[in-house]
Amino acid sequence: MIPPAIKRFSRNSLYEFQAPSAILASHMEDLGTYWSIRTRSKRDLIETGKELSRLNALYRIQAGETTALRNYNLRLQELLKIPSPPDFRYEVAQVVRRDLSNWWQQLIIRKGRDAGIVPGAGVVFAGGVVGRVREVHAYTSTVDLLSSRTFRMAAHFSGDTRPVRYEGSQVPSLRNPKGTVRDVPSDLYASPEEPLVLVSSRLGGVFPDGLRIGEVRFLETDSSGLFQRGIVQLSEDLLNLNEVSVLIPAGPAAKEIFNEAP
Repeated sequence: MIPPAIKRFSRNSLYEFQAPSAILASHMEDLGTYWSIRTRSKRDLIETGKELSRLNALYRIQAGETTALRNYNLRLQELLKIPSPPDFRYEVAQVVRRDLSNWWQQLIIRKGRDAGIVPGAGVVFAGGVVGRVREVHAYTSTVDLLSSRTFRMAAHFSGDTRPVRYEGSQVPSLRNPKGTVRDVPSDLYASPEEPLVLVSSRLGGVFPDGLRIGEVRFLETDSSGLFQRGIVQLSEDLLNLNEVSVLIPAGPAAKEIFNEAP
């Protein structure tokens, strides 16, 4: 019998040995993208630059609105003496590899301990929640996707603060990622015409409140007869991501958040 510590050390050593090949493939892809851009005509580059300028102007306006709303929120917290939610630092990382099957779904990203990433950190993209960091290595990390069978998180529906439980589920088709929501109050109703939007909850401390998880188009009573459950339709973009952001809690409460995270 081989001691578990030696098995774990051997597995981690093998992973660190194989990781450079995946990172090299990612860098080669970046290099190919660079040279493909270099071959474009000057007119195309000028038009692209103009479009980027317009987008930057729009983002500056939206950033100003966001700052004003954040300051307004802080003033309300001070007046009502509400404790501030945890603050996060966003660490952008490229996706190196996707491991997708009916049993588990995970991503390998090109950031690890070198970027301050720790196990348990939440991962997001423009469309909402992606998953949670499961393993961290020197220069790469493994992320359990939202659709993975082992994924669990606290959630609630948009417009309703009552907590529910989200779970990943086995995916019969990799083109249609799904999950399951449980412990839904019996007075809620969902239909294809009026779906309920499931969003993240700050209860677990890993994600900020209000990030989109998916839509629920049908609810049914569970075996207890007290609550409902339903299928959560996730974004198809989860299976085609090229870049994600890792949420790293900032401030003195960071360690407590990861200790309490499921």
